[in-house]
Amino acid sequence: MYLWENYGSQMQNSSPSNMKRANKKRGFQLCMFCDVKLSSCSGTGTCMSNCTITSICMDSNEVCVSIWRKNETDFSIETLCHDPSTSLYGVMLDDYNSSTCVMKEKNTTSGMAHICSCTDVDECNDQLLFTPVVDPTPDDPLVSVILVSLLPLLVMGVVVAGMFYWHRAYRRRVSQEWESSMKKRKPKAGGLDCSDACAIMMDDDGSDSSSTHANHLNHNTEPLPIELDMLVGKGRFAQVYKAKLKQTTSDQFETVAVKIFPYEEYASWKNEKDIFSDADLRHENILHFLTAEERKVEKQYWLITAFHHRGNLQEHLTRHVISWEELQVLGLCLAQGVAHLHSDRLLCGRPKVAIVHRDLKSSNILVKNDLTLCLCDFGLGLRLDSNLSVDDLANSGQVGTARYMAPEVLEARLNLENIESFKQTDIYSMALVLWEMTSRCEAVGEVKDYEPAYGAKVREHPCVESMKDSVLRDRGRPEIPDTWLRHQGVAVICATITECWDHDPEARLTAHCVSERLSELEDEMDKLSSRSSSAEKIPAEETTSISTRD
Repeated sequence: MYLWENYGSQMQNSSPSNMKRANKKRGFQLCMFCDVKLSSCSGTGTCMSNCTITSICMDSNEVCVSIWRKNETDFSIETLCHDPSTSLYGVMLDDYNSSTCVMKEKNTTSGMAHICSCTDVDECNDQLLFTPVVDPTPDDPLVSVILVSLLPLLVMGVVVAGMFYWHRAYRRRVSQEWESSMKKRKPKAGGLDCSDACAIMMDDDGSDSSSTHANHLNHNTEPLPIELDMLVGKGRFAQVYKAKLKQTTSDQFETVAVKIFPYEEYASWKNEKDIFSDADLRHENILHFLTAEERKVEKQYWLITAFHHRGNLQEHLTRHVISWEELQVLGLCLAQGVAHLHSDRLLCGRPKVAIVHRDLKSSNILVKNDLTLCLCDFGLGLRLDSNLSVDDLANSGQVGTARYMAPEVLEARLNLENIESFKQTDIYSMALVLWEMTSRCEAVGEVKDYEPAYGAKVREHPCVESMKDSVLRDRGRPEIPDTWLRHQGVAVICATITECWDHDPEARLTAHCVSERLSELEDEMDKLSSRSSSAEKIPAEETTSISTRD
């Protein structure tokens, strides 16, 4: 610090040209140095950085760098000094000995970007050169004409050949891949229970066998060879069947779930299809989607998803008392699934459209074979696209299941100016599901029979008006007995539940925050368990020693 303060005081009264000469004498580079800023540079030809800040690099080894990025809607430029002996956004600079800043496309840790570096010339990273890709042209114009004439025929031939090959080989390849994945599974004992209205493919090793094929079985003109087996659920808009997806090369089949919408429910089918068709939706805690079909002969619309025999969370909690360890896993899976829905970026940093479920409840959450969870039934889901207007959001309606509706939904007072308000309604519903899980955990002491949130305080299928009385007028919430708080881990989960169902939407936690808290809780409980085990051993050893002396 003293070096730069002293250097600054010496240069304070110098002219710009004297500063540059002094800088060169000391071997330090002068570079444009601005944080990421929007730019009109389109990535072609020659552009200026439009940075108004010049910086003296801190180290004589540093060179000037410019980074140009293209986002979904705009362009940005970042200028800085950097030591080429270290990586920058995961990339090593390799062209810094040039006096000009020639852009090269690089795969950085934040995505694809154009980077240039230079030295010797002051502020050399102000002018950015984008070199065009020049295709070699034939010397003979006649050759060029012939090639251009033949190009459409060549492309058409390749397309026809590709379609023919796909028709002959596609289903055989799918069959072989699925058979291969089946051989890798470790079978576990378990009965078949198909009572859920949403189901996922049988999963014997804890990861859905359909994950390899999710969103890859694209709809084609020929419907998939599916044989409906049995009705496993019925909802407001559709019926769900357990079905067999036959293999064309053998008598084998895969078990899938088929959600069938009648023709008059086209809008519901299309909404769920559009959400499922987003490749960014894929996640281990989201139901895996295979394809969608319009069955004109039957006058039906189909959604084909993976199948799982354990049923939904509500049924699982009804049949089973869960352990503390299971509560941690189930709660974390739920939070991670909702966090992935709500996120507007993937883990790699790439933008993603946030989605709100709007009908989160224990019957819309599936228990996988390894006792983890995945979310399903996105018929009321809403993609929070940046193009949505306030009118679009207002027209989305008061939707969901009354028992799980947040106070602001019951009261129809959502803040339509802030799309985060839609996410906050999901958080309230998630809190009620977490309460249901906790009520069936053996760690709370006496475990009562399963009851949905609010239990007998409301009717079995309460309407919006009756829920208003309980949630708005009485400010009621499901009971958290004092006995639950005696367990340190359960107490943390109860505190999280309370924060998530807060009457003020903005006071609620985010799904990402809940996910982090439950993940940290698991680590803390492991440490406490380890320390507790060690502490228990010491008195036992002392007792043995005393008994021997006596």
